Amino acid sequence: MIAWMLKKIVGSKNQREIRRLLPFVPRINELEKSYQSLTDAQLQAKTPEFKERLQRGETVDDILPEAFAVVKNTCRRLLGQTITVVGREMTWDMVPFDVQLIGGIVLHQGKIAEMANFVYIRQKGMYGNGTPVLNAKHVIGDEPFAVLWGDEFIYSNPPRLKQMMDVWDRHGKPVISGVRVPPESVDRYGIAKISDVEPGVYKIEEIVEKPSQAEAPSNLATHGAYILPPRIFELLEQAKPGKGNEIWLPDAISALAKEQDVYAVEIQNGRYYDTGNKLEYLKAVVEFGLKHEDLADDFANFLKNLKL
Repeated sequence: MIAWMLKKIVGSKNQREIRRLLPFVPRINELEKSYQSLTDAQLQAKTPEFKERLQRGETVDDILPEAFAVVKNTCRRLLGQTITVVGREMTWDMVPFDVQLIGGIVLHQGKIAEMANFVYIRQKGMYGNGTPVLNAKHVIGDEPFAVLWGDEFIYSNPPRLKQMMDVWDRHGKPVISGVRVPPESVDRYGIAKISDVEPGVYKIEEIVEKPSQAEAPSNLATHGAYILPPRIFELLEQAKPGKGNEIWLPDAISALAKEQDVYAVEIQNGRYYDTGNKLEYLKAVVEFGLKHEDLADDFANFLKNLKL
């Protein structure tokens, strides 16, 4: 009861942290407004100025509001311009707003980094979904690891990855996420030929890619999340280009299945969202908007008032 009362009075740890950071934002915005009168050359000169001040003993925190103001003003100057990012042309259309400034400060101060280590790797090599996995070899080392795709997810209780980890802990076998799909949809997925291991867990005998209803060995689609041993890296390195002259993770998993059992876990209490599909992505946004603690009521009223 005391802990509950204190939380109500002073707020959660995250709320207190945000309140502490809020005073930074007006100062950043004030500085950014003053920088609007600078020429491009004067704004660019801020970078060597910051370096010199750091060498004289100032800390990054000392110059933080000015540095963020420079970034925000630079974004403002780029508005409408066509720039090239990672080999792709794009029209710049964003100026950071207050919540993004707070997020940047949190990142700088290491609050997120305390929770996990984030490593970003640019894909090199052939196309296909096996190549990005292979690119992470030097980061993962000799440990089992999870692979999840960014254009789909399953919302479940317990979370999908937790259900998969439990199977790995019990059996020590490679694990693939599985969901049941309607017979008319089997031609969109890799469908597993399976044999029972325990309730909800199956040994994969074969995966048939996008079969017809007549060819489908079951209606268990296996895709989207994997727990794999480091052996998969060697198999990816040995893999020959497959469909589309690309390197595919399922081909390496099929090779792995010849050496050891590979299991599928049918995810319980879950719903699959294909956010790589534009319509399904919009459906997911609506569903989760209606579940959001802070937005649900206003969002529901907005939807009710739409003239369809």
